Amino acid sequence: MKISDFDYTLPPERIAQQPLRVRDQSRLLVIDRSKKELSHHRFFELPQLLKSGDVLVINDTKVLPTRLKTYKSTGGQVEVLLTKKLTSNASDHKVKWECLSKPGLKINQTVFIGQDKQKLTITCLRTDGYRRVVELTSPIEKTQLTVMELIKKYGQMPTPPYIKSFSGDPDRYQTIYAKHEGSAAAPTAGLHFTNQLKKELVKTGVAIVPITLTVGLGTFFRVTQKNINRQVLHSEEFSISKSQAETINQAIRENKRIIAVGTTSLRALESAAEFDDVSGRYLVRPSNQETEIFIFPPYKFKIATGLITNFHLPQSSLLMLVSAFISHPNTEQPFINFQESLLGNAYQEAIQQKYRFYSFGDAMLIE
Repeated sequence: MKISDFDYTLPPERIAQQPLRVRDQSRLLVIDRSKKELSHHRFFELPQLLKSGDVLVINDTKVLPTRLKTYKSTGGQVEVLLTKKLTSNASDHKVKWECLSKPGLKINQTVFIGQDKQKLTITCLRTDGYRRVVELTSPIEKTQLTVMELIKKYGQMPTPPYIKSFSGDPDRYQTIYAKHEGSAAAPTAGLHFTNQLKKELVKTGVAIVPITLTVGLGTFFRVTQKNINRQVLHSEEFSISKSQAETINQAIRENKRIIAVGTTSLRALESAAEFDDVSGRYLVRPSNQETEIFIFPPYKFKIATGLITNFHLPQSSLLMLVSAFISHPNTEQPFINFQESLLGNAYQEAIQQKYRFYSFGDAMLIE
C-alpha cells in the first residue's frame, strides 16, 4: 500500500485558524458505517446521539508550552520545539529532551533563552535526521527555577505550522479535562467538550473514562515512506490504570459501545488490547508503557466500536488509522484508496458543506 492512496485536496480556506468562541458549537459529521450514511449535527448534540451505557474514553494529557524562541551566541534566532522529555526527573536543573529546531542545531551547539544568557541554555547532544537530542540547563543558582518551570515561563503553545494566525487564549489549545503534563500537541478531538456537555453526557448514562497518552509530534507528520509497510512511527507513552481498564472491560463484557475520543485514545486502547481466554474477547490490559503501533488498512480493531475524531491531513498516519476504522474487516467495504472510500466521501461532503478542518476545526462521530 502506498502513501498516494491516502491523498486528497483541501482548499486552504477550510483550515481553521482560530477555535470557535464556544467549544461545543463546532459541527459534527456523523458516519454510520453499517448503513453508509452521513448526517450533519453540532457537537452539543452528542448526548442525543449517544445512549446510556456507552463509554467515552478520553485522553487527559496536558500540552506543555514547548515552543521556545532562543538565540545563538552571535545573536541569531533559533526556534526550538521540544517534542519528548527523555529525563524522568522533572525537577532537575538539567533535563534531556528530543526536539526539532529551525534552523537545525549542530552537535555541541548551545543556544539561550533570552539574549542575556542567564535564563536557560540548550545544548545539542546528537542529531538524527531532523530530530535533535538536547540538554536544557537552568542556572538555578541565579533564577531559582527548574528547567520545567522555565519552559512554562518562556515557552509558547506548540500549535501546528498550518495555524498561521492564532493569537487567542493558549488554554484553547488544551482540553477542559487536561491533567497530566508532557504532550507536544493537543488531543484535538477533545477540544470540543465543555464542562456542561460532560455533565449532560453523564446524566444521559454515558460513562467517561480518562486514560493518558503523551502526544508526540511524530504522530501528526506525513508518512514519508512510499511503501507504508516500511514506515515506523515515533513512540509515545501511555498509561491505563487497573480501575480504568476494569471499567472499560466491564462494558465490553456487557456488549456496550466503547467510543474512543481521538486517535490518541484509540492508539492507546489498541496497544493495550489482550485476548482473554475466559471471556473469549479482547480486553484492555492495565498498562504503563510506550507504543509505536502504526495502524492502516486492513486492520481489525479489538476494543473500540466508535470514534470521535477531527479531520486529518492528507498522507498522515492519523488519516490511515481512521481509514482502517471505517473499512474492512471492521465494515463490509474493502479499502481501495481514500478517494473511493466512505471516509473519502465524508471528507468531500465536509469540504462542500464548508466544515472547518484540522486542530481547531470540526469533528466526526463514526459509529
